[in-house]
Amino acid sequence: MSTVLPPTCPSGHRLLDGKRVLVTAAAGTGIGFATARRCAEEGATVMLSDQHAKRLAEYAELLEEETARKVPSIVCDVTDEAQVQAMFEAANTRMGGIDVLVNNAGLGGTTRLVEMTDEQWSRVLDVTLNGTFRCVRAGLRHMIARRRGSIVNVGSAVGWRAQAGQAHYAAAKAGVHALTRCAAIEGAEAGVRVNAVVPSLVLHPNLVKVSSEDFLRSLIEKEAMKRSAEAWEVANVIVFLASDYASYLTGEAISVSEQHA
Repeated sequence: MSTVLPPTCPSGHRLLDGKRVLVTAAAGTGIGFATARRCAEEGATVMLSDQHAKRLAEYAELLEEETARKVPSIVCDVTDEAQVQAMFEAANTRMGGIDVLVNNAGLGGTTRLVEMTDEQWSRVLDVTLNGTFRCVRAGLRHMIARRRGSIVNVGSAVGWRAQAGQAHYAAAKAGVHALTRCAAIEGAEAGVRVNAVVPSLVLHPNLVKVSSEDFLRSLIEKEAMKRSAEAWEVANVIVFLASDYASYLTGEAISVSEQHA
């Protein structure tokens, strides 16, 4: 195993000054909260959403403590269209609109295809692909009317690379990549950009809790530097895609990966 360690997270450079950002599945130790934190550090007003009410309140309070700014939040299950609509209405009311939407909500799991039930397949696709569709649709309606905005979807390297036990998740993430490209074409004429970030492996306590040590070690061995990405390393790419530094990028799926096998 490599002893290469991740660098220290860079300080903010006000890349999102004045931007209003909505992040789904933002409560917890993964990419969602890391993105919310980095957006706030870059000067944005951030609204958190998650389906877990208690955890959402805890992480909204944590971000408020870190930034000394009010952090609005709303419970939302992205498989429920009424809740998605309520989330966007709340963002309009509490932030005055949305400049950046980060679609991070997703559901995985490991089940071999021959053992997978229809319910397992459908549940993963409903959260990961259909949930992203519902939020992209609502985001486009909001942003096209204002003729500006940036949407960043969270894809996965599994949507590009075969991995046993991941057929449902891989199909869903491949769909997110395709949805991103098509949505980008439809949003372009109104100046709305739609891109995706595509991580390979981000270790965080929730993933470690539901994965075996041997499985995680096998994934790390596929990475060139023999380590996983830190959540903030993925969040930095999301910040870039959300910012005006990426003003000519749309329909792109940017890999945040050092995977070589």
